[in-house]
Amino acid sequence: MKKIEAIIKPFKLEDVKDALVEAGIEGMTISEVKGYGRQQGHSELYRGAEYIVEFIPKVKIEIVVSAEKYEKIAIETIMKAAQTGKIGDGKIFVTDIEKSIRIRTGEEDEDAL
Repeated sequence: MKKIEAIIKPFKLEDVKDALVEAGIEGMTISEVKGYGRQQGHSELYRGAEYIVEFIPKVKIEIVVSAEKYEKIAIETIMKAAQTGKIGDGKIFVTDIEKSIRIRTGEEDEDAL
């Protein structure tokens, strides 16, 4: 099993979610996060005063898939749906999952997904 974490621009969330569901990947967890990377911060005006926003709002999508086939599908789908071609499009991280357990039934590993 693999866990796929994608950090994307917030306005791309619906596009990514719809594309993943269309690709057959329905279970996901979404978190609102803030980050700092190559995109750096930017300045904004509030009531005539300029201030620096260092941490940019992003969305983190977490998906656990059971097969290598779904890992590739998920990565390709996220990349295609989230890409704008501009700095700050985000990152995808893939890690191994040793065990998963469905709390309600006690099912484990692939059966828990």
